[in-house]
Amino acid sequence: MQEILLTTEQVARYLKVDKFTIYRLVTQKKIPAFKVGAQWRFKKKMIDRWLIKNSNLAAAEITPARGV
Repeated sequence: MQEILLTTEQVARYLKVDKFTIYRLVTQKKIPAFKVGAQWRFKKKMIDRWLIKNSNLAAAEITPARGV
């Protein structure tokens, strides 16, 4: 199965943010990315993992709610 690679613009659309937000996250090393020449590329699988890791649901899935 071939790895799905996304451009900066595609990741911005996928996350519903401006592409400059993606550039900022990349330069701050807050989102997984790598360069191909002068362009950033993103593995979709890594972006999906990053979303789960950085969501408020990640902690809820690990720690069950008490008293419910």
